Amino acid sequence: MSEKVKPYKDSDLSKKEQVAKMFDNISKEYDDLNRVISFGIDVKWRKKMVDIVAKTQPNSILDIATGTGDLAINLSQTNAKKIIGLDISVGMLEVGKQKVNHKNLDGIIDMVIGDSENLPFEDNSFDAITVAFGIRNFEHLEKGLSEILRVLKPQGIFVILETSVPTKFPFKQGYKLYTKGIMPLIGKLFSKDKSAYSYLSASASVFPFGQALNNILKKIGFINPKALPQTMGVATIYTASKQ
Repeated sequence: MSEKVKPYKDSDLSKKEQVAKMFDNISKEYDDLNRVISFGIDVKWRKKMVDIVAKTQPNSILDIATGTGDLAINLSQTNAKKIIGLDISVGMLEVGKQKVNHKNLDGIIDMVIGDSENLPFEDNSFDAITVAFGIRNFEHLEKGLSEILRVLKPQGIFVILETSVPTKFPFKQGYKLYTKGIMPLIGKLFSKDKSAYSYLSASASVFPFGQALNNILKKIGFINPKALPQTMGVATIYTASKQ
């Protein structure tokens, strides 16, 4: 379902190419605008992800769709020896590299260009893998998840943070009003890419969440998938493992 939504309706590029172009376009403004649109609550959600990963005491972590590196940087608090932040957008990675260097974490964190559906790593490479607000941008969701399962070590942990849709009144109605009306308007007013935030809103509204995503994780081969709704259901943290 999520494959039907692309950033640029009139473009002949694939979804993957369009997503890379979109994030290149908004890379310089992304962090500030994201804080405004989410009211800063995304910082709290990422902290919860870090807490979940830290409990497993990982030595190696892969952060997919790392963007400007916020989660990869936060994951340094787990005391992992090596963290790799992977993204398809060169522009986002450049911003991320500057932040990593500024915090003197370049000895721990590597920011690398890469495709989530063709991960450049050997089987069973990472103790933990994370994705924050990235899996709905996969062109082929099941292929990307299969690649994640491949490079995750047995008994390793996979943690996803993704938008979801509240199901209870009045949060469901308020969420719809905000994501379909206010959020795209903010994006159009303050972003040079007028399509980007309309896409981010639309892709969130059609992406499978809750039990539907858990079922997909099971189908791929993950075990013990759990969905943990956040902030009245506007986002969900998912955890799963590998046999």
